[in-house]
Formats: sequence, C-alpha cells, structure tokens
Amino acid sequence: QVQLVESGGGLVQAGGSLRLSCAASGRAFSTYAMGWFRQAPGKQREFVIGINRSGRSTNYADSVQGRFTISRDNAKNTVYLQMNSLKPEDTAVYYCAAALWGNSRPDEYDYWGQGTQVTVSS
Repeated sequence: QVQLVESGGGLVQAGGSLRLSCAASGRAFSTYAMGWFRQAPGKQREFVIGINRSGRSTNYADSVQGRFTISRDNAKNTVYLQMNSLKPEDTAVYYCAAALWGNSRPDEYDYWGQGTQVTVSS
C-alpha cells in the first residue's frame, strides 16, 4: 500500500505560480512512477505530467508543456509539481498518483491522493 498526500494548492492570479507537493508513505517510493492529474468541474480526469522511477524521464500534456515541471526526491518520498504562467483553464483539483507501470492513463495508476484545489483567477 502507498498513501499519498498532496499539498500546496490555493488561489493564484493568472500568470502566477504554485508548487504542489505529494508526500508518499508505505512501500518503496522509488519503485513507482508518479503522475499528476487534474479534474475540473464537469470534466473527466486528465493527465498533466509524469515522471519515471529514477526521475530522469518525464512526459507532459501538450497544454502544460513549457509551463509545468515535475521532479521527485526519492530520499524524501516526495514528488513536486511546479506550475508557472498559470491560466484560468488550469483551475481544477490536482491529484498525484503512483504506478508500478504507468504512463498517462488514469487506469494505469494504482494509488491516488485525495486531491488539492488549484484556482486561477483572471
């Protein structure tokens, strides 16, 4: 079992930045690929960004490339999402997720956090 807890969400103006953190406990964090997803009201959960076990490889949704970055600290069992140049359309609940073998589909991920709200005002 892996428990995931997100933090760092909040309200920010368009063009601003936020950094989300996801702290993991339980089984060896470094054996999991990690991803961030988001879900806006009335929309399906969508992939945002992911990182492999070592942290050497990342993949992005087109909508966030160049603005969002993901990193992980396996010594601290934490993954981070740095969000810059935020837009109102980035408003959503952001979830971190862990997968033994995961890429960009939600059903590939085994464990999920409870989510943190990000609201970007125009």
